[in-house]
Amino acid sequence: MKNLMICSAVVLGGLAMTGCDKAVDKNAAPAHAAPAAQIAANAESHEGWWCDEHGVPESVCAQCSTTLAADFKAKGDWCKEHDRPESQCFVCHPDLVAKFAAQYAAKYGKEPPKPN
Repeated sequence: MKNLMICSAVVLGGLAMTGCDKAVDKNAAPAHAAPAAQIAANAESHEGWWCDEHGVPESVCAQCSTTLAADFKAKGDWCKEHDRPESQCFVCHPDLVAKFAAQYAAKYGKEPPKPN
């Protein structure tokens, strides 16, 4: 029995010493994680005047702001089917695209990017 315990200890000790010689940093991001700069570059920017993704000024984009969404819902201006303000629902009201595009054109003198 004593020999079995010694053999087990030797095997376990040998296993513990094998493997990677790199120190493990428990706070480090996984090797497959993208660097923060890459994530930031790929993220939609909401710092400008216009929301390219939704085709409206950022200051009224309820699809990007939960606070604005709550305000629109409280006012009864909400399209439940498309989960956006009724006053910004390009699906139900395609004419609204031209209304918001005119705001962009007035500011920049060109057509806005097509919303997603």
